[in-house]
This record gives sequence, structure tokens and C-alpha cells, in this order.
Amino acid sequence: MANSKTELKNRALAAVRDYGVQLALFRNAVSESAGLNVTDTDCLRLLFLKGNATPSEIAKYTGLTSGATTAMLDRLEKAGLIDRRPNPNDRRGFLIAPAKGSGEKMASWFASARKAQDEMISSYTAAELEIISDVFERFTKLWDDERGKLNKG
Repeated sequence: MANSKTELKNRALAAVRDYGVQLALFRNAVSESAGLNVTDTDCLRLLFLKGNATPSEIAKYTGLTSGATTAMLDRLEKAGLIDRRPNPNDRRGFLIAPAKGSGEKMASWFASARKAQDEMISSYTAAELEIISDVFERFTKLWDDERGKLNKG
């Protein structure tokens, strides 16, 4: 057999590693081309996932101090990417939400990559897509579980 299971396992794990590295480099390049930093785009990704968040939630997600979070939110608001809205659960606080039109603006940053992804993924059979989906779903759970372990310890 040309490729032993061990060799294939090592190849698959190397591919996962390389995927993670290349994705991080791509995210950095997108952020830079948009005039933002990676933490700014991480914040935007959180907001599009959740719909809105408090500054404290954003600080926890990004790992920034409260002062650095405020500076980041000021940059994003100035760029027209977020809105600050009164928090109905805390009269002194506010919620951060994506600004109207920011989704379209962000989508334009990823248009070429989305097209390339669609072309690549379309080349697989339905059976292969089942396997690919399963692998990514299981890796997503694995990383979530591992993050949970780190947060507990």
C-alpha cells in the first residue's frame, strides 16, 4: 500500500494545521486591506454571529482590556461598521450591533474567496461533501471542547 493509514493520518493533520495557518494569514490580509486589524474583524464576526453584544462581552471574546475595547469600538463606529444602542437591560450601558450596510461591506471583502470556495466545493460528490462536512463539524466541536477545557483550568 503506497500510503499507510499512519501516513494518511499525518497528512490529514498537517493539512488541518496548514488550513488554520493559511486562514489566519488570509484573515490578516483581509483586515489589513480593509484598514482594520484582526481584532476589529474578530469583533465584527462576533456581532454578525450574535446580532449584538455588550462591550464587556466583546472584551472577553477579543481578550482586550476595557480601554482597548473602547478604542476598537470607536474605530469601528467611525468606519460606519457598528452602532452603539441603548441596552434595554442596563440603563447605563449600551449594546454594540452591526451598522446598516456593514454586512454588504464586509461581504465585498470576501467575494473572491467565497467564489473560489464555491467553485472548489462544487467539484466534490455528495458523498464526499458528507465526509467533508462531518470532518469540519467534528473539528469545530473539538476546538470548542478544548477551549472549554482551557477556560476551566
